[in-house]
Amino acid sequence: MVTIEVNGRQLTVKQNLSVLQACLENDIYIPNLCFMEDMPHPPASCRLCFVEVAGMQRPVTSCTVKVAPAMVVKTDTPAVRRLQRSGLRFLLSVHHVDCQNCPANKNCELQRLARFLKIGLKPKHLENHLQDIAIVENHAYLTYYPNRCVLCAKCIHACRMSHGHSLISFVGRGFNTSLSFAGICDFEQTACNTCRSCADICPVGALVLKTACER
Repeated sequence: MVTIEVNGRQLTVKQNLSVLQACLENDIYIPNLCFMEDMPHPPASCRLCFVEVAGMQRPVTSCTVKVAPAMVVKTDTPAVRRLQRSGLRFLLSVHHVDCQNCPANKNCELQRLARFLKIGLKPKHLENHLQDIAIVENHAYLTYYPNRCVLCAKCIHACRMSHGHSLISFVGRGFNTSLSFAGICDFEQTACNTCRSCADICPVGALVLKTACER
């Protein structure tokens, strides 16, 4: 166990935890999208979980930094909030905001983040980078909405944990990155019929289980 200080509060935590885990386990919320407790190497792709650590020159992603004895952490400085708001605005610039027609409405991490960071889901003067990517419906049991996806990779990790290897992967680069079911055989797709791990873990309703009528 190690003792760290977060926002002036002393915490005694397990020494192998990341700063993000230590804070979340002690009811100190740090915005995040791509973190999963059992993920050994968080991708830090959402660029939201920034904190300031005494002795470090600039804010760091809290999911990739391990706690250390006498570490002093601040989660709510102006610099941290600026980075988090910039990260969220970027995610919103590539997200199709249509909450009323989204199954994640009222249970969406983007909505939660926007409330916490006090940002509208359609910020003024926000440049739109939405790509013209078609909805993917060629999977027997899932529908994928690329313009809802935040590329957090939670579905890939959850699928790997459920099946021993992931039946989902990333394709493309930059703004054209999306999920793909390419290479999945019919037998593997059948496994998805009794597994909903990827759809359940998706924070934004980008992966949706098909109804019996849609299959």
